Amino acid sequence: MQISVKQESFRLAKKFVISRGSRDTAEVVTVTVSHDGHVGQGECLPYQRYNETIESVSQQIQSIRPPISRQELMTELPPGAARNALDCALWDLTTKQTGKPVWQLASLPPPQMVTTAYTISLSSPDEMYAEAAKNSFRPILKIKLGGTRDVERLEAVRHAAPDSQLIIDANESFQIEDLEANMSTFINLGIKLIEQPLPASSDSPLNDFKSPIPICADESCHDVKSLDNLERKYDMINIKLDKSGGLTEAIRLYNEAVKRNFKVMIGCMVGTSLGIAPALTLAVNALVVDLDAPLLLYEDRKHPIRYDKSKIYPAPTALWG
Repeated sequence: MQISVKQESFRLAKKFVISRGSRDTAEVVTVTVSHDGHVGQGECLPYQRYNETIESVSQQIQSIRPPISRQELMTELPPGAARNALDCALWDLTTKQTGKPVWQLASLPPPQMVTTAYTISLSSPDEMYAEAAKNSFRPILKIKLGGTRDVERLEAVRHAAPDSQLIIDANESFQIEDLEANMSTFINLGIKLIEQPLPASSDSPLNDFKSPIPICADESCHDVKSLDNLERKYDMINIKLDKSGGLTEAIRLYNEAVKRNFKVMIGCMVGTSLGIAPALTLAVNALVVDLDAPLLLYEDRKHPIRYDKSKIYPAPTALWG
């Protein structure tokens, strides 16, 4: 078995902005695992929020000495981007060796077309109005917020897209007072979900907060071990493979979350179709699918996932799985 690492950059169609910063490109790490003429691939997006860089993640992957199995990988690397790319590459390698698709190997439901939310990134109310108007045909819009002028932004988006379901994502930029002060506005504007309102390190006020709108953990949720700290605070979790450390842990997290009565969102970082394909295997039964990253790209990989407006087709096997 051989493991190789490649750093790649993909241009975005426009600047992507959240409360913590912005980006013009998707800077990803691509892992290739080869064995006996078979090749598997995986992708991750190192995230500074979790103290990851292209260099640190590449070094983590290069520290692994093959051969290695998915089970062994779980103890060799912690949850995060590095383990995700390698884990997904190993899943892909197994499909090439066995001729069986990942969903069969993992005892998951067969892939189906699903509907994704589409992200309106953080900007001025006028600019978010224009972007929402351009995408008002989409059934679900996910609105990035920043802690100030958010009511203006949401009113602008709602005016521009009166028929779309709206999800809001504060990316940890709220305080509990923001939720309390703006909840009636959120209800009046038809907000269906509030994603990660408070900082993960100080989300304890949610223990005593009774929200009429479901609250979803993103930055607060990584792997199965996260769940103990999320009960009573959150109604839903956002599973992202770059946080969980790959599809193997994401499947465990999904199953355990359902047992504990959490609803599930399947989300992503701003990567390519290669990063989305493994997450799609979990999307069939998710309450919310947020796998729009390829729609934000100016350029994607060869054999990209097919999108029809907000509908996502199953990933082509020439890409992954």
